[in-house]
Amino acid sequence: MSDDQFDAIVVGAGCAGAVAAYRLASAGCSVLVVERGNYAGAKNMTGGRIYTHSLARVFPDFEGSAPLQRRITHEKISMAAPDALFTMDFTADELRESGKDSYAVLRGPFDQWLAERAEEAGADFIYGIAVEDLIVRDGRVCGVVAGGDEVEARITVLADGANSLLAQKAGLADDVPLPCQMAVGVKETIALPPSVIEDRFLCAPGEGAAWMFAGDCTKGRVGGGFLYTNDDSISLGLVATLSDLAAGDVPIYQMLEDFKQRADIAPLVKGGELVEYSGHLVPEGGLAMVPRLYGDGVLVCGDAAMLCMNLGYSVRGMDFAVSSGDLAADAVMRALEADDVSAAQLAAYEQLLDGCYVLQDLKRFRRFPRYMEETTRIFNEYPAMARDIMLNLFKVDGHPQARIKNKLLGPLKRVGLWRVAQDGRKGMKAL
Repeated sequence: MSDDQFDAIVVGAGCAGAVAAYRLASAGCSVLVVERGNYAGAKNMTGGRIYTHSLARVFPDFEGSAPLQRRITHEKISMAAPDALFTMDFTADELRESGKDSYAVLRGPFDQWLAERAEEAGADFIYGIAVEDLIVRDGRVCGVVAGGDEVEARITVLADGANSLLAQKAGLADDVPLPCQMAVGVKETIALPPSVIEDRFLCAPGEGAAWMFAGDCTKGRVGGGFLYTNDDSISLGLVATLSDLAAGDVPIYQMLEDFKQRADIAPLVKGGELVEYSGHLVPEGGLAMVPRLYGDGVLVCGDAAMLCMNLGYSVRGMDFAVSSGDLAADAVMRALEADDVSAAQLAAYEQLLDGCYVLQDLKRFRRFPRYMEETTRIFNEYPAMARDIMLNLFKVDGHPQARIKNKLLGPLKRVGLWRVAQDGRKGMKAL
């Protein structure tokens, strides 16, 4: 490694790190990206999807060059009982409009594309080396220790993923996250011909579905399932909190296998070939997990800043990562221009995040993670209630039909009308 001082060192070549490096290098800054994986995306996993509004700001030409998968035009949400699946399916022309659309993504090729754009702009990349420590002098981060070498920079951008040890070493993250705030995500990528995917999910060529599940997929515990359609594969996986996994007796890999064997899921993956199995830690605590975002000579962005939001019907992290990397670069450029890398100057980064959707959304929905943790009926009693209501409505067995209100009230009373009302009221307040 070079002994020269860089304008910026970026730790991690995920969405946030690569975007920050691209923006800085494009502005003429000297940038070094240190990635512990053997290539960009080697350590990343997502279901997953990216909302394009964030990409369009950084790469106006992304649609013609980024390795995106299918445009998501079908939004599906399911409550899974052990023997039934209640699903809402939504599609609209507006989901196809530029700036309002989203795409399924495979992080390996996508992260490599981001890194290539940053390299083309002039950023230097070093792969296969972990950053072991930070160089700190008089309370200011001055660079990193990687592979036994010290490399200095005027500003260090930490984008090293969830539960960042470097953010803790920089004094930005004080506490280890609670088990209920972190989740384990596991995913299988299952190859299928494009025409089969289109037939099974009722999608046009180039279009696909995003599908969220809650209930029996995680054995009634806090978490959920996901399914995304790629060009020639399906991403199928589960996410469950560490606290609930520890309290249960079924490991998450077995949950995923059982989920895949369900009568309503097995036909969707029938004949597919497993081409990848991956796992990853996922921040699930919302705003309560976000550390201090800046210090003397240092910023933190992406998953390292715990910028992730799960609302049950949608999971967002990649657009937060892209935007945080973009705005981190803005703050770094301002600091370099002012020749001031103090925390007081770098506080502009948090102000930029606060002025856009990232922190505004996290603040608006800050109560929802606790609501999901406390309202466990969402994952067991309510899927069973939905099954019973639907059976009452659709089952015809030769017996006289009850009135509709009785078909609805029976399952509601079994859970408890007061409980349902209370959970609904709390949910609306959280949302």
